[in-house]
Amino acid sequence: MQARASSAGCEASRRVVITGLGAVTPLGIGVRALWEGLLAGRSGIRRITFFDTTGYTSRIGGEVPGFDYTRWVSKREANRMDRFALLAIAAAREALDDAGIRLRDRGGELEGHLVPDNIEPTRIGCFCGSGIGGLGEFEEQHTRLLQKGPSRVSAFTIPKLMANSASGELSILFGLGGPNESVVTACASASHSIGEALLAIRRGAADAMLAGGSEASVTPLGVAGFCALKALSTRNDEPERASRPFDRDRDGFVIAEGAGLVLLEELEHAKRRGARIYAELLGYGASADAYHITQPCPDADGAIRAMRAAMADARLRPEDIDYVNAHGTSTLYNDRVETLAIKKVLGEERAHRIAVNSTKSMIGHTLGASGGIALVATALSIYEGKLHPTINLETPDPECDLDYVPNVSREARVRAALINSLGFGGHNATLAVGEFRDGRI
Repeated sequence: MQARASSAGCEASRRVVITGLGAVTPLGIGVRALWEGLLAGRSGIRRITFFDTTGYTSRIGGEVPGFDYTRWVSKREANRMDRFALLAIAAAREALDDAGIRLRDRGGELEGHLVPDNIEPTRIGCFCGSGIGGLGEFEEQHTRLLQKGPSRVSAFTIPKLMANSASGELSILFGLGGPNESVVTACASASHSIGEALLAIRRGAADAMLAGGSEASVTPLGVAGFCALKALSTRNDEPERASRPFDRDRDGFVIAEGAGLVLLEELEHAKRRGARIYAELLGYGASADAYHITQPCPDADGAIRAMRAAMADARLRPEDIDYVNAHGTSTLYNDRVETLAIKKVLGEERAHRIAVNSTKSMIGHTLGASGGIALVATALSIYEGKLHPTINLETPDPECDLDYVPNVSREARVRAALINSLGFGGHNATLAVGEFRDGRI
């Protein structure tokens, strides 16, 4: 069985570059807050404040600090959106602004809604994934149903809890008339969305795509559910030290919220606009473990096939890879299995010579948003020549024996990188990203 790799030919002739970045994370609002925090090795993990965690085995998480949605939408508009959609709007607006996409008011019945002014609106689309969607709205309305009866349930319940609502709201708010979809593959949702957006541009369905993911599942039910799975860290007295990928003493992931979106653009279209190019999105691979609903396949078969598919799509060899932004969740099995996959795909010698890190060590696991945030970090690593650390790596697991950039950032040239996203359900996605070289063959 082979994982998917895009065919050569007309698709491969349309190169896709990254021209805009947007992020909202536990390190703050915006890409600069994320990047500066990552390079400094600063943790965004704290005690959960959104609700009373008495009785929970895990009482820590990554909450976006100081998030005021009225910077982007009115209170009236926000009433019909779950928090995960609002986080997506903030990240999307930053990515569009960063890419130099001018937006103007549409006026008339859509006054207050925008439309691209320097790109054909029907040629720019949006794929924004989410692993869970409007979980907060689901909980609130279910409580209302039980306490007050069905007549008191909000008319906005279904639109707010739909996992595709963020993607739809982005299209409506910013006038994005191109392809619009939402991939739901747990923790691989954003990476699958980005990969599918890459393919949409390649096949000529769009010239630009806003792509990534958003999640807001730091809620009573969300945390309780993951606690019941025994998937979360219980290092409650040391929140900043709880997320510790590849460390021998890791005890689970730390749940977090956030959004990460990028603007992908066909190369010639970006050049005609004079757009800044951070990096080139070279390839995409996807596979299924076909093994277990929550546990990774012990021999790493699914992850291996996704990584190899992305490299084949990008026409990269093991010696071309300088860096892997790992899924790196801080769970016992994921970190070992992913390490095994990296070594099998790149070979022991090359795997031990490259850098591997985990963005989740500082922001926790943002589930369906994690791949989008990882791409933002990886694009900046390529563009600025810097790698952020994996923090809290104090006592390496003997089975996790690669260079995880422990605790201190470093300068490094990254010619090509892989980003792994491995989701519950056995969903695997790998993105291949590289330096932009105008003469790339």
